[in-house]
Amino acid sequence: MTDQQAQPDRELGPVLVVIPTYNERDNIGTIVKRLHVALPDVHALVVDDGSPDGTGDVADEMAAADERVHVMHRTEKAGLGAAYVAGFGWALERGYGVVVEMDADGSHAPEDLPRMLDALNDAELVLGSRYVPGGSVVNWPVHRQLISRVGNLYSRLALGAREKDITGGFRAFRADVLRELNLHTVASQGYCFQIDLAWRVIELGHRVVEVPITFTEREIGQSKMSGNIVREALWRVTKWGARRRLTQLRDLVSKPKTTVGS
Repeated sequence: MTDQQAQPDRELGPVLVVIPTYNERDNIGTIVKRLHVALPDVHALVVDDGSPDGTGDVADEMAAADERVHVMHRTEKAGLGAAYVAGFGWALERGYGVVVEMDADGSHAPEDLPRMLDALNDAELVLGSRYVPGGSVVNWPVHRQLISRVGNLYSRLALGAREKDITGGFRAFRADVLRELNLHTVASQGYCFQIDLAWRVIELGHRVVEVPITFTEREIGQSKMSGNIVREALWRVTKWGARRRLTQLRDLVSKPKTTVGS
């Protein structure tokens, strides 16, 4: 880390916001500018999966003009999960204390991030939540809201999690907890990737808190959500839930019986 990298909180350390991109040329400049208005001292890493629309070139221009902006170029569209894992690795190698996930399309408001970082002082993972009091969704089609709410409900029931928005993609991790997650074993993508990482943190016993955010449907470009992403999430969450139930059953069966002494 350089001396010029500010530390918003001495305990948390320097903050890096990882922003995966694929064909976000018209959005990436605006979202990074908004980020630096909200939090002038944080750094941004644009992880571009070889966007054919020139998103990577725009990001390079931003990085050349601003030392707070960094770019990682990947040669193919390998999915959201792989992009984030690569970005996390980059952050950990360079000593950032906090790593943030944020979309490039403007659906996540950087203006909500200061409150999320404040909450991280008492947690290892902060979820930007659409579904806790104060959270909201703006301009989302009904079918997308239904998929999101049903996905969150099913995840809570299958995994026994209490979080209201375990599928959301706006979140802040302490770097130390990321080091515990065995990121090289993460194979899930998209919608499911968010559940996967949050569930790993929960299983490790770390504290997870939710902070209300306003989620706004993108105005430019197309959503990356697909039926395959939803099906992957359903299959993996079902598998994780079954594993959890089997573990609970095994623990119950193996629990030593107590006898009342005479």
